[in-house]
Amino acid sequence: MALTRLILGNSRILPGQTVLSRCLTSISNMPPCDFQPEQYKGISYERAMKTRQENLNPAISLLTFYKKPVMVHQGHMQWLWDTDGNRYLDLFAGIVTISVGHCHPVVTEKAKQQMDKLWHTTNIYMHPTIHEYAEKLVDKLPGDLKVVYFVNSGSEANDLALLMARMHTGVFDVISLRNAYHGMSPYMMGMTAISTWRPNVPSGFGIHQAVNPDPFRGPWGGARCRDSPSQTIRPCDCQEGECHACDMYIDQLEDVLRFSMPKNRVGAFIAEAIQGVGGAVQFPKNYLKRAFQIIKEKGGVCISDEYLAMTGVHK
Repeated sequence: MALTRLILGNSRILPGQTVLSRCLTSISNMPPCDFQPEQYKGISYERAMKTRQENLNPAISLLTFYKKPVMVHQGHMQWLWDTDGNRYLDLFAGIVTISVGHCHPVVTEKAKQQMDKLWHTTNIYMHPTIHEYAEKLVDKLPGDLKVVYFVNSGSEANDLALLMARMHTGVFDVISLRNAYHGMSPYMMGMTAISTWRPNVPSGFGIHQAVNPDPFRGPWGGARCRDSPSQTIRPCDCQEGECHACDMYIDQLEDVLRFSMPKNRVGAFIAEAIQGVGGAVQFPKNYLKRAFQIIKEKGGVCISDEYLAMTGVHK
């Protein structure tokens, strides 16, 4: 979580804070909040750290980016409190997974109502909630997107999408983009193409990575190459309404199709609408539209990772 603590009359910077949070410390005080968290009475920080090191999977410790990470105790809307009672503003929605905030009273009440009524059942029987939710969800989806498959996580969703694409097309080889993050399950470790998220184990069978269409750090592109209110400062030779960088990146995708796919066929192409873990990378104008069209012409399936999150239909 990207947490910022604003301290009245004190410019102290917490370890690991970003440039943004350094700027925010110039604000004199925190906005008011009338919510009162419970007093923390649980395990001590020192004991929790010892347990983390000795009794939890080592992978969890590897994900701790700070020498002394904050131990969060309670949340309410955009606010978090640590075990010492300090209040923080969560700028990143718990790694973009809780867009309605922490313990939102409406969501909490709905969850409580369901827990009081029914915890779990199996799909060999029926219960009304999943059908009601499916109706509401597809009502917000465009075009022919009218069938949903509910899963527990993004990695599981991408695993399922890849399996279904391979079964549907009969083609094992698929394409993702460099700098992409699609999860850390055994399948998705191969689809993910960020070195820090690729452990040294066999993965990626039948998965090929195309050049990442990044108009800021990639070989082509610049300020006129994407539709965004936050434009890159990189200069660009493209004229208004055109994007030569997109042409170059599409050529690279076609190059992968030409040389790496079996008999010029492809099982699937997966891409994030905007790359998240890779640094909020937005692609050049029309790249995804053109890429999807090419993949479909080759008989492949197009997988839009985090499409629902980017379009807001999860709300």
